[in-house]
Order: sequence, then C-alpha cells, then structure tokens
Amino acid sequence: MASAVDAVGEPIPTSAVLMSASKHIAGRCRGENLAFLKCKKDDPNPEKCLDKGSQVTRCVMSLGSCWCWSAFFRLKDLHQKCTKEMDAYAGCMYHNTDEFELCRKQQKDFEKSCPLS
Repeated sequence: MASAVDAVGEPIPTSAVLMSASKHIAGRCRGENLAFLKCKKDDPNPEKCLDKGSQVTRCVMSLGSCWCWSAFFRLKDLHQKCTKEMDAYAGCMYHNTDEFELCRKQQKDFEKSCPLS
C-alpha cells in the first residue's frame, strides 16, 4: 500500500483508512451521519442530501466544526496519535480488501493505542 498520508501529512481517506477509523468516526460524527441517512431515507433524490453529505465529510476530515464528545475530532489527529498502529491496520485492510476478520490483530493494536473513548 502506498503511504496513508499525502505530502502535507493529511491522511488520504481511502476505503482502508476510513474502514480502519470507522468506529472512531461513528462515535464522533454520529449526528452528522444520522442526519445524512435520514435525508436519504426521506428523499430519494441524491441532490437533496449533498449538504448533509458535506457535513459528514467535514466532520471526518475536520474542515468544519464537528463537536465530538468534549474535543474536536480530526482524522489527521487520530493518525498522528497512533501512526504505526493505524498504518498497520489500514495496510492490512487494504491488502485484505477491507475484510475486518482478517485484520483483528491490527485492529486490537490500533484500538489499544487509540481507545474509542
């Protein structure tokens, strides 16, 4: 797998990176995700939910304000805090086509280094 970060140190949000951080994202961006899913359920026109989708993206990538428990959540911060473990987990997910079952060791190491709460 190529580097999980770009030239300025921002995590590249590949499916493997997002799947690896999914539990953190789910907890910290819950409100934005629920609003987006409700919008999609209420209106089948994808264009009607672009703003809600952008809010989810901003929360995950920290381009806007995402109140996450008692602190701002940034995918970059998560990666900086647990670089080795997150890269190992994302690399495993990448090489195993996002199959969680094949990456439980790396997941355990990552979640130990970067607890969910």
